[in-house]
Amino acid sequence: MFRAIVVTRPSDAPASATLETDVTDAALGEGDVEIDVEYSSINYKDGMALTGRPGVIKAESLIAGIDLVGVVRATGERVIVNGFGLGENHPGGLSERARVKSEWLVPLPDGLSARRAAAIGTAGFTAMLSVLALEKSLSPAVGGEVLVTGASGGVGSIAIALLAKLGYSLTASTGRAAQHDYLRSLGATTVIDRAELDEPGRPMQSQRWAGAVDSVGSHTLANVLAQAHYGATVTACGLAQGADLPATVMPFILRGVSLVGINSVYCPLPLRTEAWRRLTRDLDLDLLDSLTTSVGLEGAIGAAHAIMDGSVRGRTVVDMQN
Repeated sequence: MFRAIVVTRPSDAPASATLETDVTDAALGEGDVEIDVEYSSINYKDGMALTGRPGVIKAESLIAGIDLVGVVRATGERVIVNGFGLGENHPGGLSERARVKSEWLVPLPDGLSARRAAAIGTAGFTAMLSVLALEKSLSPAVGGEVLVTGASGGVGSIAIALLAKLGYSLTASTGRAAQHDYLRSLGATTVIDRAELDEPGRPMQSQRWAGAVDSVGSHTLANVLAQAHYGATVTACGLAQGADLPATVMPFILRGVSLVGINSVYCPLPLRTEAWRRLTRDLDLDLLDSLTTSVGLEGAIGAAHAIMDGSVRGRTVVDMQN
């Protein structure tokens, strides 16, 4: 038996998460690889699942956690798993044990510790996919301001750290005034209040952004598109404000703006491997340490509530050995 956080969805009550200490192998689901999990993490999606929000956990009862880093029992190899329905429709990583499909595995890159890989997690992986998309149309040498919304969160924090190290000029958008110094320490040159972007706006506005990484959605994303420069690329990877997009086609037609969706769940393996390679090379790992906090498995549910309350900045690692 082993410990795991299990989310149950009774038909007559809201979903709830509990730390169970007597989970058996029967809860692990299908797969040809068994892993001793060393670390997981708390992403926004984990926050939704562990606080009973609908739309993440697809089963009546499931081990939660969309990330894991651990050791393959049969070979001793350290691996990373994120996406592929982990913690959504397949038993996840907030557990001391996991069983997954071999094609989901990414070998832990040389030079990256297991804890740091978990600190990067889905949030950092998503941030890197956004950076790769921006690089196709915008280089630091071209100039222009890149906006990162939801900047204090996991995706936003790592996106700022990555883009700053690559030489981009950055504006961070946040609703938390206390985090301005933190965001500047990550590399943001300017910090704006999210109130500048989160209300309904005109379909075309003054051009401000050469590119953007948005994890907020709704009116925020609509305003970012309306303020984008000609030929700008805007990546969309989250919906903290909402899943709607109250915008028009005008920015796309009149300014040639590109909106690129970022899907970290079913990202193909070659791109997945390249993203982890670039994270190892381009992310300041000491800076990553500074924006990471750790909890044991017993602290994961509390961390999930904190991330939904907006009181978490950066990344939270769940240490199975703690």
